[in-house]
Amino acid sequence: MSGKADPRPAGEGTTSRTRLDRGRGALGPALELVHTGRAPTRAVLTAELGVTRATAGAVAAELEALGLIRVDARPGAAAGSQGRPSHRLSVAEDGPVTLAAQVHADGFRAALVGLGGRIVATAPGCEVIDADPAKVLGSVVAAGAGLLRETGRRCVGAGLAVPSAMAEPEGLALNPMHLAWSEGAPVREIFAEQVRAAGLDGPAFAGNDVNLAALAEHRHGAGRGARDLLCVATGHRGVGGALVLDGRLHTGSSGLALEVGHVAVNPGGRPCHCGSRGCLDVEADPLAFLTAAGREPGPEMSLLKQAGTLIREHDDDPAVRSAVATLVDRLGLGLAGLVNILNPDRIILGGLHGTLLDAAPDRLRAVVADRSLWGRSGGVPILACALDHNSLVGAAELAWQPVLDDPLVILA
Repeated sequence: MSGKADPRPAGEGTTSRTRLDRGRGALGPALELVHTGRAPTRAVLTAELGVTRATAGAVAAELEALGLIRVDARPGAAAGSQGRPSHRLSVAEDGPVTLAAQVHADGFRAALVGLGGRIVATAPGCEVIDADPAKVLGSVVAAGAGLLRETGRRCVGAGLAVPSAMAEPEGLALNPMHLAWSEGAPVREIFAEQVRAAGLDGPAFAGNDVNLAALAEHRHGAGRGARDLLCVATGHRGVGGALVLDGRLHTGSSGLALEVGHVAVNPGGRPCHCGSRGCLDVEADPLAFLTAAGREPGPEMSLLKQAGTLIREHDDDPAVRSAVATLVDRLGLGLAGLVNILNPDRIILGGLHGTLLDAAPDRLRAVVADRSLWGRSGGVPILACALDHNSLVGAAELAWQPVLDDPLVILA
């Protein structure tokens, strides 16, 4: 212990501790506000929390002491604001991280993700998925553990994104149709076992990849600020959907809500894995696009990359333009039906669907408006997803949630 005298006036330390004790319940909400970028300054934090400036200052100081945020005493103020500029708040760039993992039909990837949705490091992805989920998840966790050793970062938890409906509360992958895994594989349990075997700290979580993409986009990307956000995306195979209601991910009574891939958009279309025909899952994914464009998929890159490259580099090809129009019309029809049911205030599109939106924005928006009651009444904004690797970032959000709920768990 230092022999230096405390430079603060008598009683000031006690007063600060009293303020922090009063604001202890605000630690989580405060961290989430900084994490999502909604409190860039201490003044905004004070207003958002509804506490005194002194209490907000004590809360921010505690979060900084925990190594979660940084408080910059150099004043910052928004353009047009009045009054004394406030301290700047930001996430700690050298703070703890979560291990995020994603498995899809064309491989897997591991990453370390800090607060604020920042990807700190990624490991090269594997392009071969074994039929045994334990082998795959063991490999992806080992890749993440290697990143932790290289960076020396502290890990507070792990999250996994998989292309399957996830039954809750067991964490079972009910339909990993494009992975050759058995239906009902206990993915969350297997992932948690691999995390523990690797000696990593913190809890382990798993969720559907599109649900997690929507969560990440709502907190850090194109969905920020939306109250009722609909996300529809196609990555490597199939089509998924997710819904954020009043700021919270809606997964239904058992985690199976928003299986939009099985909305029928072409009754006489391709047979679907679910037993029906003409579902979005087989009518509006990368394989459907390549087929509509008369292209034979090749092994040199993923289906998603092949389809996206074809759209961007061959937009003068009549077959490609026709395929774009066909998939846009089918996607628009599916979105219109969802708009009629859900009445979202924003739609975001991921994967190939975002590329289709960029290629034919007016056509897609017109189809949705023409075929949906609420689309005609006001027009629902339709945007492309903004984040790279949003499912990875969303997997990290699962692992960050206990810390956002109670930042003091970082001390455990």
